Amino acid sequence: MRLPNRLREPEAAPQLSPLDVSSLLCRARILQRAALEGATSRPLRGKNLGLLYETPFDAAQALFCGAAEELGARVATMRSSLSLESSPQEVQHTARMLGRLYEAVECQDLDPALVRQIGEHAGIPVFDGAAMEDHPAVRLAELLGDKTSLADNQRFMVQALLLENIG
Repeated sequence: MRLPNRLREPEAAPQLSPLDVSSLLCRARILQRAALEGATSRPLRGKNLGLLYETPFDAAQALFCGAAEELGARVATMRSSLSLESSPQEVQHTARMLGRLYEAVECQDLDPALVRQIGEHAGIPVFDGAAMEDHPAVRLAELLGDKTSLADNQRFMVQALLLENIG
């Protein structure tokens, strides 16, 4: 399943439909329950994900890497050299290369218009700050209750988003 275009719109913050919210919460609760029972699985084993970033390594990047790796994926981190001033051909070439190397790419602190351009040409799910604290999926973590810590709940939400779009 592809990340809906409405999650990559440059004009507005990412939005989730009520159906998206319900689906993500359901999947995150399943992950939470499995963790509490000690029955976690690695459904993304063998998958390669990319993380494009502009800022030094931070908590959001660690959250994405940890969430993906716990599901069995390998994550390659790359500092982005793209910008809005990059030529369309450079963006297209880079996006196509990312699409050949990875099953999905997370972009953090990149301009939303650039993320949208990458998403249009990569042929894979491209996330716009899926592990950042202002992303709607991460903000939903509070709805998972207090059986697990907020940090764990945020990880479950990022994992749910990954599984909805890759798994």
